[in-house]
Amino acid sequence: MNRAGAYEPTWESVTAHRAPRWYENAKLGVFLHWGLYSVPAWAPRVPDIQTILRQYPPAWMLRNNPYAEWYANTVQLSDSPTRRHHASTYGAGFPYDGFVRPFDEASSGADLGALASVCRRAGARYVVLTTKHHDGFCLWPTALRHPVKGTYHSARDLVGDLTDAVRGEGMRMGLYYSGGYDWPYNGTVMRGLADALLAGPTGPEYARYAADHVRDLIDRYRPSVLWNDIGWPADGDLPALFCHYYNAVDDGVVNDRWLQSARRGPTFDAAVRMAGAAIERGWRFIPDRYKKLTFPGARHADFTTEEYVHHDHIVKRKWEATRGVGHSFGANHNEAPEDIISGTELVRLLVDVVAKNGNLLIGVGPAPDGTLPDWQEAPLIALGRWLEVHGEAIYDTDPWTVPSTTTSEGTDVRFTVGGDRLYATLLGLPGSRHMVLRAVAADALREVELMGTDTPVEWNVRDGSLSVSLPHRLPVQPAYVLRLTPASGLRALAVGGPDGHRGLRV
Repeated sequence: MNRAGAYEPTWESVTAHRAPRWYENAKLGVFLHWGLYSVPAWAPRVPDIQTILRQYPPAWMLRNNPYAEWYANTVQLSDSPTRRHHASTYGAGFPYDGFVRPFDEASSGADLGALASVCRRAGARYVVLTTKHHDGFCLWPTALRHPVKGTYHSARDLVGDLTDAVRGEGMRMGLYYSGGYDWPYNGTVMRGLADALLAGPTGPEYARYAADHVRDLIDRYRPSVLWNDIGWPADGDLPALFCHYYNAVDDGVVNDRWLQSARRGPTFDAAVRMAGAAIERGWRFIPDRYKKLTFPGARHADFTTEEYVHHDHIVKRKWEATRGVGHSFGANHNEAPEDIISGTELVRLLVDVVAKNGNLLIGVGPAPDGTLPDWQEAPLIALGRWLEVHGEAIYDTDPWTVPSTTTSEGTDVRFTVGGDRLYATLLGLPGSRHMVLRAVAADALREVELMGTDTPVEWNVRDGSLSVSLPHRLPVQPAYVLRLTPASGLRALAVGGPDGHRGLRV
């Protein structure tokens, strides 16, 4: 960074950037996967991707890919359920690009104000849209011609129109771009682990193509989040790109999926294919802790991203948990109701993630006309209703000394801190009115309140621990928040309790 505060195109300058407080405080975003794959909206009904990889090798996962947005690849695998579905529904010779016309026709009249409104009603502080997924199709009127497809973008400026609608609802707009894959660019078909590692286009031409796309998105739309996927070409100049972004959007953030691929050659590719085949054959012998989808961190990021992952501890570095409401990000009409996260589960997921220093980016897939299926919208609206009452315990908070505990009668609890208040969120209806809140030493407590009710909470301190008696009648909620106000400032103190957690004396 120079003396005037502008970022310079060097790693030293770029890595000086720190995530702005708005992102730390936002806690919740909605991830919109929208594109040509929204027309078929189909993938096999299988578990989530992390569960699959613990049981089956990557080649099996790619044939039975739960991500509907990967339709363009999965449909090319002759033994895949998607290929069979495509043949029976559209005909074996129907091309993927046959979805362009129906997508353009439907999206031309999409009410993007209504879509943005759903995101706001969910309680989201930001929205991220797929501007170009791995299939190479763009949702804005880029002047760049695709080297293989030519003009390959939506008829309507969906990125611009949705950006205006999202900002009109008081939220920030983020833009996703697939810099690591562009399947038609190099004609790749991903069948196994080695293909996944070698599928990214190489060479300076693709690096310029991807960088010009992203610069165009930055200059046109000034996104608050720049969310890249998979990786970035080896020949790309990332410091220059990040510098351009931060100078254009001074409070913008970038994710971690910018790891630059190695410069390759025939010997390197052959070695990767041999290693990939060996790993596939020995998959059942690999420890489960290694059998998961991960994205090795790039040299610089404002936050990390993890898909369908759960943490048991507070993560020191700011992170973002991302997953779909089902096992797919794009809409998958083949999923059953039991595959979709409920409103109750979504509330508890958000509480858990925030207590561990994360944001939640929850994924939904609009139909080609921009509407959300009822089964995707329902959990979002349920989450929003809970946040209307309890958002104080989520937004603008920080993790506490410990993320969690259990009450004396076994109810799971998550902690957050906002100002001088500690929030203890009970993940479920307690089994008893009377409980001791473990990990909280409360000998200087001034007030205990149950958010969402005016009924006073009975409480006292026993042996330095907080004992609470809840009201006889509780409203039905996915989670219950106790707001604890101390008589003086919070200070850390090791507390010897049955669960062994450290706590804060208040």
